Amino acid sequence: MIPLGLIGPGERAEILEVRAGRGGCRDNGGECCGHGKECCRRVDDMGIRKGQTVKMLNNEGRGPVLLKLDESRVAIGRGMAMKIMVKILNGTKGGNGHETVGA
Repeated sequence: MIPLGLIGPGERAEILEVRAGRGGCRDNGGECCGHGKECCRRVDDMGIRKGQTVKMLNNEGRGPVLLKLDESRVAIGRGMAMKIMVKILNGTKGGNGHETVGA
């Protein structure tokens, strides 16, 4: 499990957890971090949910990242991308051009 902000362009990953707010949102749509559901609602409204498969389109190492979610492109800030934990899927090519191994 690694932060979404660390995967390379072209890599596909499955979202495992969204850690928004102080305590983190362990389950979108379920019990939130104790600070109300606002922290989860924003990422959920963008289509970023547990179990969703995303593809990294642009990750320059600073500034926002650009993702492909279904048939949409979504830009999110790097801070939020670092709070979204993912599992890299098998058979995707990373930024270094090498095959990645899934967890």
